[in-house]
Amino acid sequence: MNSADLGRRVGVPSTALFTDQYELTMVQAALKAGTADRRSVFEAFTRRLPEGRRYGVVAGIGRVLDAVENFHFDDEMLTFLREQNVVDGPTLAWLADYGFSGDIWGYPEGEVYFPGSPILRVEGSFAECVLLETVILSILNHDSAIAAAASRMSAAAGGRGLIEMGARRTHELSAVASARAAYIGGFDTTSDLAAGFRYNIPTVGTSAHAFTLLHDTERDAFRAQVDSLGRGTTLLVDTYDVTEAVRTAVEVAGTELGAVRIDSGDLLLVAHRVRQQLDELGATETKIVVTSDLDEYAIASLAAAPVDAYGVGTQLVTGSGQPTCSMVYKLVARAGSADPAEPLRPVAKKSLGAKSSVGGRKWAARRLDENGVAEAEVVGTGAVPAELADRQLLVELVKGGEVIAREPLDAARERHIAARAGLPMSALQLSRGEPVIPTEYA
Repeated sequence: MNSADLGRRVGVPSTALFTDQYELTMVQAALKAGTADRRSVFEAFTRRLPEGRRYGVVAGIGRVLDAVENFHFDDEMLTFLREQNVVDGPTLAWLADYGFSGDIWGYPEGEVYFPGSPILRVEGSFAECVLLETVILSILNHDSAIAAAASRMSAAAGGRGLIEMGARRTHELSAVASARAAYIGGFDTTSDLAAGFRYNIPTVGTSAHAFTLLHDTERDAFRAQVDSLGRGTTLLVDTYDVTEAVRTAVEVAGTELGAVRIDSGDLLLVAHRVRQQLDELGATETKIVVTSDLDEYAIASLAAAPVDAYGVGTQLVTGSGQPTCSMVYKLVARAGSADPAEPLRPVAKKSLGAKSSVGGRKWAARRLDENGVAEAEVVGTGAVPAELADRQLLVELVKGGEVIAREPLDAARERHIAARAGLPMSALQLSRGEPVIPTEYA
């Protein structure tokens, strides 16, 4: 990776209508009431982790920055809003001049988070901040869910290769975002060319069963592929008989054959048999790639198998059963005017049950034990304790409406590896459990 996070950003469309109607009607009412300009602080956080998960993974920050930067209303959008009678004339005039001018702080991408972590803090006028709610939550909830699943799969893989290949199992745009999030969570490559083009993620791919079925014999198919892609290619060996296919593959490509892929059957048993056969044929360096509806549990079950890489599709792009993170975007503080000198007042929803929240503009830090391992997520609204001053988690992302914190995607990927390594070892257990560290309010 050698470019900024977004890679190729030419022609990025406006994100202004990736929102719910009530965001605009709130702006209309606030403009009429004279409260739209009140200085406000919104925070994105989750009250709980998905059931059984021990940590969350922050992903989508780079895409949020792009969405904020491209959140503007063009003439066609304004015409639509007027014709549909969504908002009134004064509000349309206000929207026509909209551009976020506030500040955003957040957890850097790839960091881990816990219940109550203020993952994103958006500051500005009420009107300009509230408009961003839906698009921010849409991105963070999706991408963080995929990254968390990817992180669990990466931990289960134990350093073996991981290929993201879920494009055909989700919406075409979600597939691109999923590949990006999976890369942050520990995947090495993607099969999706749009993700490779946009985010410079390494891409891979060779052939499917249809290619073998196209030819008169499996040997003909293997010969065509090797002639085109070279001996280092990966041959799919489970279209007919695996044992015969492996023998034919080595005869066609020689012992320099790059890899074979197994996409069906008892993967543990078949992988052992294929490894033994490859070694007996002298193809000791030929790798084994397995696919077929894998998730973190299936990957973990193959830890003792001679597998070199896993290809994961459906379970990855659906968050391995947890397709959202239940993040919310709440007003936590506001002033009585736009005057920056006027103090902010903490505000919070006080509903019954699990939907209440904690008011106030928050900081967050991670306390470590004597061995340098995380022992608590500390969230507060007052002064940061001296012992936590150098452990603060939020970084400035947008200042005065200008994005100041874009970074290469590899930086987020490396940050996640380090953040996960700093958690207690029980974080990597696949069994259901509580968050691996508690959230404490200071």
